[in-house]
Amino acid sequence: MRCAVIGAGAWGTALADLLATSGHEVRIWALESDVVESINATHENTRFLAGARLTPTLVATRDQAEALDRAQLVVYATPSTHLRSIARAAATCVHPDAILAVASKGIELGSMALMTDVIAAEVTHHAVVALSGPSFAVEVAERQPTAIVAASEAPSAARFVQKAMSSATFRIYTHDDVVGVELGGALKNVMAVATGILEGVGLGFNSRAALITRGLAEMTRLGMSLGASASTFAGLAGIGDLVLTCTGSLSRNRSLGVEIGKGKTLEEARAGKETVAEGVVTTASAIELATREGVEMPIAEMVYRILFDHHPAQLAAQELMKRELRAEQDE
Repeated sequence: MRCAVIGAGAWGTALADLLATSGHEVRIWALESDVVESINATHENTRFLAGARLTPTLVATRDQAEALDRAQLVVYATPSTHLRSIARAAATCVHPDAILAVASKGIELGSMALMTDVIAAEVTHHAVVALSGPSFAVEVAERQPTAIVAASEAPSAARFVQKAMSSATFRIYTHDDVVGVELGGALKNVMAVATGILEGVGLGFNSRAALITRGLAEMTRLGMSLGASASTFAGLAGIGDLVLTCTGSLSRNRSLGVEIGKGKTLEEARAGKETVAEGVVTTASAIELATREGVEMPIAEMVYRILFDHHPAQLAAQELMKRELRAEQDE
């Protein structure tokens, strides 16, 4: 079938290459002219996914209308902060029968909308599917075995994406808990920043294990307050993605946290980076959402204070450890 991928960062490029390798006719939209030229001329995205050889049939363009023309499957993979404006700009070009898959991860600042809600609002009257799970783009491009989740309120749409994108090295499971799958993918970035901060200040494996486990509890609490199932956070889009992002050396969010833990300001840690650490914006939107829902998220709150209020990272762990004693399980 004809497919469009909107966003040619590392993740969008890896997904576009997967689709093209499976025999689909794929066009990928990129904002940057050098990315378009690199993909079309050398079959490599030298800016965002250097070293990965792309399928020669993959075509890049800076024209969204061209990318979307007659596409039966549209995959959105832009940074969360730009998703709405990019989708809105070419909403009328989406084929009426297209299924929309959203690979962007985050919570929109201000509206507190999930990424599938953003797409549903801007590109109306289409089935929308959330894609999330433990998946570093470079390893997907290298065809290392990877498993993720496709979640939708329309089961047939989730199965459509599952069939279109699954391959010998990329396995997709379907799900119906869109809120849980999306929140898992968004909030794990906040916890990855926190894990990096702990590592940056010199703490070890005990501290990391405690933070990941209690971070999962925070994610689950917020998810359940919004109608998600607790079991979703025990799956690929929850603990699977959380462990990967908090421990993997390829994690941009963990790496940013390490630099901040070692003493850099947020501005210094972000300076000169081509790629986006989604956990920074998601920290702010998660705290806004948790406040609205009346949900306690002490780890996320501490990350916010460190990132935006210049709270000393060295004090974070001891302050969290001094919190009032309580039962492990929420009543």
